[in-house]
Formats: sequence, C-alpha cells, structure tokens
Amino acid sequence: MPQVSVRSREERPTRVRYWVIVFAVALAVITYIDRVCISQAAPLIQRDLGLSKVQMGWTFTAFGLAYALFEMPGGYLGDWMGPRKVLMRIVIWWSIFTAATGWVWNFTSILVTRFLFGAGEAGCFPNVTKAFSTWLPQEEKERAQSIMWLSARWGGAFTPPLVVLVMRHVGWRHTFEVFGGLGVIWAVLFYRWYQNDPLKNPKLNGAERELVRNSARHAEGHGDVPWGRLLASQQVWLLCWQYFCLSYGWYFYITWLPTYLSEGRHLTIANSAWLAVLPLFCGGLGNPAGAYLTGLLARSRDLAQSRRIMAYVGFTGAAGFLVFSTRVGDPLWAMLSIGFASFCNDLVMPGTWAAAMDVGGKYAGTLSGAMNMWGNVGGLLCPLAIGYLLKWTNNDWNVTFYVSAAIYLAGILFWAFLDPVTPLEMAE
Repeated sequence: MPQVSVRSREERPTRVRYWVIVFAVALAVITYIDRVCISQAAPLIQRDLGLSKVQMGWTFTAFGLAYALFEMPGGYLGDWMGPRKVLMRIVIWWSIFTAATGWVWNFTSILVTRFLFGAGEAGCFPNVTKAFSTWLPQEEKERAQSIMWLSARWGGAFTPPLVVLVMRHVGWRHTFEVFGGLGVIWAVLFYRWYQNDPLKNPKLNGAERELVRNSARHAEGHGDVPWGRLLASQQVWLLCWQYFCLSYGWYFYITWLPTYLSEGRHLTIANSAWLAVLPLFCGGLGNPAGAYLTGLLARSRDLAQSRRIMAYVGFTGAAGFLVFSTRVGDPLWAMLSIGFASFCNDLVMPGTWAAAMDVGGKYAGTLSGAMNMWGNVGGLLCPLAIGYLLKWTNNDWNVTFYVSAAIYLAGILFWAFLDPVTPLEMAE
C-alpha cells in the first residue's frame, strides 16, 4: 500500500473527472433551451390560445411552482440514490413534457403541462451539485460551478434566435418537440458513463484517485438527512433567502423579456430575439468573472469574506443597472444596461452554489435543493407579480424593474450574516 501511494503521488493525474463537467455543461444548455423557449414563443402562444397577460403569467408561474415544490425532494433523492438514476429519470420526464407543450389547446392544458415540466426539471442542479461534490476536489468545485452556469446562461442566451429560426420552419408547436428530443439523448449517454462513486471508474489512475478520494467519501447513498438541523440552521435560511432575492430579479429574463421588448420597446419578434440574447449572455460572463474575482480576493482575506464581498457587489450592481435601464430611451442601450444587471446578478452565483456544497457536505444535494427551491419561490412569484403589476399600472414596465431592484438590495442583508463555508456537521 505505501508503494501504491508513492507511485500515485509521482503520476500525473488523469482527467476523467472532467467528464462530469462536460455532462453538466451539456445538461445546463439543454435545461435552459427547454426552459427559455416558451418565453420567445409566448406572443404566438397567447395569440393562438387566446390567453391574457395574467393567464400567461400563471403559465410561467406553473413551471416555477412545480420547480420549487420538487427541488428539495429531487435533491434528497440524489443524496439517497445517487445522481445517476435520479438525473436519468428527471431528464427524460421533463423532455417528454417539453414536447407536450406543443400539444396544448387551451389555458388549462398549458397550465398542467408546464407544471409537470417544472416538476421534471426540479432536482437537476442539486443532483449536478451532488455529482460535483463527489467527483471533484475542493479547489475545483467553485470553478466547475462557474463553468456550468456560464453554459446554462449561454444556452438560454442563444435560445431566442434559435427558437425563431426553428419556429420559422416548423411552427412553435413542433419546435417544442424538437427541443424535447435533446434531453432523451443526454439521459442515455449519461446513464451509460456515470458512476455515483468516482473510484469505481476504472479509467482513473492512482494519482487521480488520490485527488478525489476525500470527495468520494460523500458518494455513498444515505437517507439520514438531519431535517431538524436543516430547518433550525440560520445559515441554511440565510442561504435560501439570498437565493430568493437573486432568482426573483433574474426570472424576468426567461419569462417576460420578449414581451417587454415587443410592447415596452415596440420591437418586432425578429429584432427582439437578438436583443434578448444580451441578459443571459452577459450573465454567463458573470459566472467565471465571479469565480475568478473571488479567488483573487481570497489571496488577501478568508474565503467567507471574499464570497460576501462578491455578493455585495453583485446585488448592488444588479439593482443599479435595472433602475438605470428605465432612464434610457434607446432600446439597445436599455438592453445593454439590463445585460450588465444580469452580469452582476451572476457574479453571486458561483459563491452561492459553492457555499451550498461547503455547508451541505454529504447533504449537498438536499441543501442545494432547498436553496434552489426557495430561489424558485421567488422565480414563480416574479412572472405572476409582473403580470398583475402591468395590469394595475396600465403596462408601466418601469414599476416592475423598481420592485426587482428593491428585492436585489434585500439580498445584501442576508449575505451580511451568512457563513458560507462552515459545514453543517461542524456548526454548533
């Protein structure tokens, strides 16, 4: 055994573990394609199904409600059974209901379909986070989260022109069928390759095994989640509430943005599709920037303080640029300002999800599921609130931005008291 250990230290580690990031990147892109495509198709869906703005708001909210409700159960299943089986099942489920969105015929049918779609997508990112926590060494986890969220945002960013292109050839109904097929392909390939325990993959050499051995101890399935400790933990609630604030403002970009460009800025669908790229594209850039800047800050101060500073900068910038966009008359400059708001929003993302891994430990799936659940409570309230705000203010879009900015600023308060590094097992 000592000889093996010495030899493994002399070897150069293989890079098999990076395939987990590759699969996560591909899944993040598919997730946001399937999620964002309805926002681009929304004007046509409203016209063909005869939906009002409030009904369209409820359609967006149906997804967010199901996504929030099933997040924690999805994360718990990942801790109990491992991500391999759970991810395969949920990806196939949501792919079916992505396709089924093209088969709806009235308000009730689209409401039920989008709810079931949201139930399928729930648990996706908690299970990916669980996979990262077991397959990657500590120093690579935050960077992996930034790469995945960059891919997620860019997948969503380029969805609007992609959806317009596909809809032009096959119509909005068949477009959902096309995108639904992507997830099925991913699920089959992932299930064939992935192992819950990285040490069971024979392609890892001795050096890489030593590199991931400490993380792999979280791979064993378990159902003994300390629910009482989770519910009583101040850190858990602070983590959840700051993600609520982050998600509320962000959900505008994947729900009402095309309608805002069409009605608030009087642009055609073709022109607005390219401008709609900006928020998610800029948000994608915010993720690696957030991880990089946190690393720079951590050289001169502790990691908890570094993550806190990035959160302060991100929330403040997101609120400020949203308000500034209401003062700009030119649509391009307004969207650039909203793009910078999204960039600042995503400066917070890597530290947030890394905190869920660090605080959660072997319960990372459950905790990240709880955090994402609470974030998506904000996500389901955002499109619904916007629908009613537009109704009450005679389509004054500026009011919706002021509300989002105020909620962003509240996120700073939660980070001020958050310990984003101490595991639950070590916390008093």
